[in-house]
Amino acid sequence: MNSAEVVVRRSAAEQANLETMLHETFEHGFPFNRVIGLRLESLDLHAPRLAFDMRPELIGSLIHNRLHGGVIATALDTVGGFAVVLAVAEKHANETAEQVLTRFGRFGTIDLRVDYLHQGVGRSFHAGAKVMRLGGRIASVQMELKNDEGVLIATGTAAYIIS
Repeated sequence: MNSAEVVVRRSAAEQANLETMLHETFEHGFPFNRVIGLRLESLDLHAPRLAFDMRPELIGSLIHNRLHGGVIATALDTVGGFAVVLAVAEKHANETAEQVLTRFGRFGTIDLRVDYLHQGVGRSFHAGAKVMRLGGRIASVQMELKNDEGVLIATGTAAYIIS
């Protein structure tokens, strides 16, 4: 970057507005996220996290009382998308919250792989993600889901279209 260039960043008020909009969108805007009970746990660009509690509606095995695999995949996909939104918001730090959310409306999962490592047993679950590459059109992300005792339940990788 040329030393004469100035990077324009959104104001603290606009950043707070973005964070409020992200909370509203991810926790309340998607009906399925509400069914699962996903909530934002961290908006840290380098360690975004979502969490949810075990409930009877999420059981995939009555005999073992464990989490449904589709819930695991959804949590990983959602935290991956959330990480991409944060990365795009940082990349376009001069844009308003509304502009960032407009960009988000064009995102989509184009590939998702989930590796189920342990039974989904626990009182609560925490999903984290790391953006490995943020290109102009595609973002690549690695995700993980742990239970409240820190047991790694599943890992995932995904690619998202971002343009």
